[in-house]
Amino acid sequence: MTITAGAPPTHNTPANLALGFLTGGVIGASLTAFIGGCVVERAPLIVTGLVLPAVFGLVFFLATLPRRAREAAVVPRVALAVIESREAVGGEASSDVPVRFELSVAPDDAPGFRVEIRQDVNLVELPDYRPRGVVVVEYPPDRPWKTRIVKRPTPEWEERAAVDRVDSVPGPAMKSETQEGCFSGFLTLLGLLLGSAAVLLLFRADLFDSDKGERGTPKASVSTSTSSSTTTVTSATGTVSLGPGQSMLDKGELRKAVESLTQGADKRQALTVVVQDRLLTVVFAPTGVKRAGFDPRSLPYDRVPGLVEEARTGLGVKSPRSWQLTADGVTGSLTLRVTVTGSGGTATLEADGRGKVQRRSGS
Repeated sequence: MTITAGAPPTHNTPANLALGFLTGGVIGASLTAFIGGCVVERAPLIVTGLVLPAVFGLVFFLATLPRRAREAAVVPRVALAVIESREAVGGEASSDVPVRFELSVAPDDAPGFRVEIRQDVNLVELPDYRPRGVVVVEYPPDRPWKTRIVKRPTPEWEERAAVDRVDSVPGPAMKSETQEGCFSGFLTLLGLLLGSAAVLLLFRADLFDSDKGERGTPKASVSTSTSSSTTTVTSATGTVSLGPGQSMLDKGELRKAVESLTQGADKRQALTVVVQDRLLTVVFAPTGVKRAGFDPRSLPYDRVPGLVEEARTGLGVKSPRSWQLTADGVTGSLTLRVTVTGSGGTATLEADGRGKVQRRSGS
């Protein structure tokens, strides 16, 4: 079988240049969409940034599947080769080092050829691969530049490598790797920039009209106040501050404060609710992300005073000065955590979403 030794792989074919340009475009578009979506809290942008590279990878996998199947079906040929030269090209700090070999390969029933390859070799085995030493190699008949040294050959081939003599093959060596030109790198960079620009152009309304919300309403904070409380609502948080002589533990006060932040069309999910004696803070889930967080109106309001009282008196904290209740539903089920601080240290009480105590920890 005649081997075509003059057709080594090249990275600068039109197909590879187009693939590099397209890859750069996908990277630029997905990164811009994901980061921009996180900044402006737009779920479609975030999803685009996550889905785009996955779709590109799937399409690339399916498009190259027939070629890879054909290559895998080719039975590799085994032959003897003589090492013309070797050179470690880095990685001396690890047990395996990449080594560049130049080999003269002598198949039994085909013309010999010269090839340059790179292969990892264990430091302990490196002395076995001396120049002018004979080794056993294998390669696909249609792609001789993919020659690999067989580290554990069969006894028959191992015996032949020990006794046979292999002559050098003249001429330039085929290379399994070629250096990519500057033009290829330029096309990849150009694709990255154009991908970013495409996302900025297509989603410019979402990214740059930051003064408007999802329904065209202002995103700036809205603040209202009465003689007894002050309410402030932004796109990300809502707070209610009570006046002197009032407490969130007063009957119905916490429920009223939460409902003041979630009334009308603003019934968003919450990531975290923090309650202190005269202050309520709600951190809302990003707009459009429907599965994150919990409904703050589902808090067990009737159990909150009892949980705070138990934390203040039943966990061994001396002279309790302050308390804080944190409701967290980011990880799944709703968890209530009451922390009490006093002169004797800090203690914590944890309960589930119905207010049933699950764990107590003292200072």
